[in-house]
Amino acid sequence: MAYNVYFEDVNVGDELPGFKRRTDLMNWNRYAAINDEFIPIHMDDAAGRQGQNEQGAFGMGNLRTAYIHNMLRNWAGDEAEIREVGIQFRAINQKNDQLTTTGKIVEKYVDGNDHLVRIETNVVNQEGAGTAPGHAIICLPSRG
Repeated sequence: MAYNVYFEDVNVGDELPGFKRRTDLMNWNRYAAINDEFIPIHMDDAAGRQGQNEQGAFGMGNLRTAYIHNMLRNWAGDEAEIREVGIQFRAINQKNDQLTTTGKIVEKYVDGNDHLVRIETNVVNQEGAGTAPGHAIICLPSRG
């Protein structure tokens, strides 16, 4: 049984349950295997330190986009349509960071037959710093 969020049941100010993931080489390898992204700066500490002057290997930006999609889909359910996702990469994701997605409904509106919510999103590290602010627009099913 799929759980669905309905337009009538949400309000501006509601916060979405976060999606959490500790970033490590195992998770990066899975993502790289699917996306053919075996880039040395993401897999090898020496390459990360040399090429980007970082602590070592660091995470793929688009993996954080996938985390945002996980949060949205887990919250909205199968009947919702993710219409738009925008994200800005503002900080590097280091190996072993604990990342948590955040989402807050900032707008709720009807456009024709579409029941839409605009959500402010971010990916926050274990120190509480936002690393990837963005937004999403979701079309929710309506009870009406």
